[in-house]
Amino acid sequence: MAEEIRAEMVANVWKVVAKQGDEITEDDPIVILESMKMEIPVHSEDGGTVVEIAVNEGDVVQEGDLIARVE
Repeated sequence: MAEEIRAEMVANVWKVVAKQGDEITEDDPIVILESMKMEIPVHSEDGGTVVEIAVNEGDVVQEGDLIARVE
């Protein structure tokens, strides 16, 4: 079952680090958000394969928006 990674706050997508098909561990950042001049890395709670990246660099995400799915 895929884990959905969602935004926890309103922020800009500063950098997309992972791409679809990448194998990640729980410590690997998927994207880096920027809010109020702070960089916030977003990690998966579990390792796995990135099956979808739902954002692009420069996007604005709202709280609860889908960022990525990891299986």
